[in-house]
Amino acid sequence: MPVSPADLRFMFLRGLGLLRRGWTSLRARGWRATWDRTRAQFHRATPLPPSQLYLPEAAPFAPFSVPTSDTPVASLVVPVYNQFAHTLACLRALAAHPPATPFEVIVVDDGSRDETGDALPRVDGVRYHRRTVNGGFIAACNDGASLARGEHLVFLNNDTVPQPGWLEALLDTFAQEPGTGLVGAQLLYPDGRLQEAGGVVFADGSGWNYGKFESPEDPRFAYLRDCDYASGAAIAIPSALFTALGGFDTRYAPAYYEDTDLAFAVRAAGHRVVYQPASRVIHVEGGTAGTDTSVGMKAYQVRNRETFAAHRADALAAHLPAHTVPTPSLLHRRQKQILVIDAQTPRPDHDSGSLRLVNLMRLLREEGAHVVFMPADRHRVEPYATQLQRMGVETWHAPFAARAPAWLREHGHRFDAVMVSRHYVASEFIPLIRAHAPQARLIFDTVDLHYLRERRGAEVAGDAALARAAERTRALELGVIAKCDATLVVSEVERTLLHTDAPSATVDILSNLHRVAGAGKPFADRHDLVFVGGFRHPPNVDAVLWFVREAFPRIRERLPDLQFHCIGSHTPPDIQALAAVPGVIIHGHVADIDPYMDGCRIAVAPLRYGAGVKGKVNLSMAHGQPVVATACAVEGMHLRDGEDVLVGDTPDAFADAVVRLYRDEALWTTLSRNGLHSVAAHFSLDAARDTVRRVFLSS
Repeated sequence: MPVSPADLRFMFLRGLGLLRRGWTSLRARGWRATWDRTRAQFHRATPLPPSQLYLPEAAPFAPFSVPTSDTPVASLVVPVYNQFAHTLACLRALAAHPPATPFEVIVVDDGSRDETGDALPRVDGVRYHRRTVNGGFIAACNDGASLARGEHLVFLNNDTVPQPGWLEALLDTFAQEPGTGLVGAQLLYPDGRLQEAGGVVFADGSGWNYGKFESPEDPRFAYLRDCDYASGAAIAIPSALFTALGGFDTRYAPAYYEDTDLAFAVRAAGHRVVYQPASRVIHVEGGTAGTDTSVGMKAYQVRNRETFAAHRADALAAHLPAHTVPTPSLLHRRQKQILVIDAQTPRPDHDSGSLRLVNLMRLLREEGAHVVFMPADRHRVEPYATQLQRMGVETWHAPFAARAPAWLREHGHRFDAVMVSRHYVASEFIPLIRAHAPQARLIFDTVDLHYLRERRGAEVAGDAALARAAERTRALELGVIAKCDATLVVSEVERTLLHTDAPSATVDILSNLHRVAGAGKPFADRHDLVFVGGFRHPPNVDAVLWFVREAFPRIRERLPDLQFHCIGSHTPPDIQALAAVPGVIIHGHVADIDPYMDGCRIAVAPLRYGAGVKGKVNLSMAHGQPVVATACAVEGMHLRDGEDVLVGDTPDAFADAVVRLYRDEALWTTLSRNGLHSVAAHFSLDAARDTVRRVFLSS
């Protein structure tokens, strides 16, 4: 393809601009920061594959329609000045993948002289507003905001291509992150590399596009976090707040630093500014104004930096020095930083241990800590890793996370506390943590006392070899406890045991953590029985086999239409074979169990051995679903037989309890109500808050 004079001029100006910015950076930031920026510029990070990005095909303009609403939740304000091809691509993306949220699109034409004025009125669904004179980005955005009808304003540059789901991710942040006043999207280059993961502002008012030219999948840039500012290319803010703050500050007219100043104004008003990586928007950086700060509109960027630095001098005094290279450690320097290590990425819809761990990390974040999670196997398990990142947890995985020795050598200095779950994980990591994070408080999370569970399993099986294995586990587990600063167990039963077996250990109870879902459907609208539990856990296999073989036939004799729903991942053949028993339905893993929690009348927990606190019991009670259980299943859970739960340990007693509760609406209602109160009092996030503060966050 021949190179035109225009192409040559573009390449010359781009190169000249790079040289000028490099020289300016050397003078302002020093050689180290300049070198880091230069290396990032030419570093070929792994971009998102094209299959994960949507880019509309270029084609001549023809009239089309963008979905719109007369009662929008969000008003998309798109300021434009010439560059019709960019505007067309943006609107085509909205038309091809319209957000599910009711929205309107307001295009503010700032005096374009190209085909914009002729074409945009022919795009159905777009509210087209043409300014009589060119006033710049700030004037156009403020005009658009004055026309908006939505609860939220979303400012969107015309040289962007919003990706599917982008708007919902932005707006959901306001509900999921308390106190949020402004949310910015993850900005990508068209080639799939990262352009910005939230902005950093230095003490002199200069800025850093955090993550620029890196991979969007890099754990440093892939989690939700508070940021100094978010680029106005794609941000959302409540309309009332934008109005209360006076809109974009006109002291920065015609453009540049207005988005940075808005973020500072939002914080000054007591709200948070949040970067949301789940909202992805392709942005052709400089598509309208170019990138050379010495000429044209970009020259205002240099001038307005001085204006901004003077205006926000008090707030900037606490920011990083200009020569600093931002890292997660520095970005979260004002927070307690907590490292959590478990064998694998938790899967909260598979097992109660995972749910407890995820809710612990959620609780730590609510208490103001920054949480970093590292799975010992370094595997990225989806969608669970992404769910943690969207929750605000800095979640590491291969290939970005080096092996444990190298990763801890790099990151260990930043942590105030490190929690390791399970004795077989902790025994490997303790020496590394002591070597590379000597300042950190080391916390061992037993999840449950493995040796107690194994000992009881050996007793049920009458197996001497299993009993010897349990004693070996006991020695390992007690060895780990002796090396840690604090140990977490889930029940008073386990703490009492450790008072004898490890009398010098500091032991705290951090039980299962649940959000109280509420009462759900009433007695008359519920039917059948349900069991929930993963089958990698041997006590669950034994429990279901015992229940179906011994207790369920006795129940079906009196309730012949009753069905038993068995839910749990990794179903072994002997459990799967139970589907041949009349009335037994083996579901395997179910992604959304709420319909069974809200629709089944009774949950059963027929465990014959185990340790710890049983998440399946808490889970049902949190949904107002009464439970029939064995004594082992409700051990250490503060539950009273006949008031909070029904208990039966023999097949006859268990079956009698199920039939009685299934028929007695008054008893069912009492257990449902008391179960909800029990979860709130003993197993909610609020119930664990004081323990978490003391163990993890006290100085």
